[in-house]
Amino acid sequence: MDVKKEVLEAEKRIRKHIRETPVEFSPYLGQLGNCQVCLKLENLQISGSFKLRGAMNKILSLSKNELERGIVTASTGNHGAAVAFTLKKFGVKGTIFLPENTPQVKIEALLLYGADIKHYGNDCLDTELFARETAKKNNRVYIPAYNDPKAVGGQGTIGMELARQIKKIDTVLVPVGGGSCISGIAGYLKSIDKNIEIIGCQPENSAVMYESIKAGRIIEMESKPTISDGTAGGIEQESITFDICKNCVDDYILTTEDEIKRGIRLILEKHHMLIEGSAALQVASFIKAKERFKNKNVILIISGAKIGIDTLKTVLCE
Repeated sequence: MDVKKEVLEAEKRIRKHIRETPVEFSPYLGQLGNCQVCLKLENLQISGSFKLRGAMNKILSLSKNELERGIVTASTGNHGAAVAFTLKKFGVKGTIFLPENTPQVKIEALLLYGADIKHYGNDCLDTELFARETAKKNNRVYIPAYNDPKAVGGQGTIGMELARQIKKIDTVLVPVGGGSCISGIAGYLKSIDKNIEIIGCQPENSAVMYESIKAGRIIEMESKPTISDGTAGGIEQESITFDICKNCVDDYILTTEDEIKRGIRLILEKHHMLIEGSAALQVASFIKAKERFKNKNVILIISGAKIGIDTLKTVLCE
């Protein structure tokens, strides 16, 4: 897959429909790591996360006939919200399948867009496979959350923005679930400067991509509950993101649930923003490995904003 080509095409297709999210310096984290730290605020993206980029890129690439047949997708929440927003904006019909354990705050966000929601399974991979089969049986188009060139290309527009916004980039910390975000960012940034270091961030409770890269193949493993629900669950066999991660991601950092929660509290205290667990992954990972970033220009991808009140209570009361 030519990631740079997909990113350039996505940029032209979606630019007028998305937000170029700002970068914000973090004096506290910079002082902590004796380096310069910037936060790429995808939590301020329309629909609340970076997922809008990939979902919109895929949907806008479809033919009129494909759009008229309707679409199906599966999501733990953020991809679903991105699809729901895009469907409403362009008047396309579709169904979104969610795991039974999807946080209520993410379900409510979908309902605000008038989404048709159905539930299946407790692991996002099981939900995804069921949704794909449903789309096939009903001759509808399935919109993947990560395993699609258009998803990777859309998320990669984050890398294009970073290249415009920041003069020198040494290291970028990116969340990893299915891998479209890190694949797009890494594929694009490495194409313009192979020396940029890309680090994948995952919770210890669901480090499927990390363990798969170690094993040399996509493995099936049980994920434990994690506050980083946006990165939780399995990876589809033969996903295009696996090879991109294998070739373009330099390293991985795994963090505990307590470390992720501290990341949420830190961003609330120091930057006065509420972020979800998958966004706090990068903060937790940076703090955990701060010594390795000395004198570097480091970017943390703050990937999403959606965190439920009940979850937030547990984070703040510990």
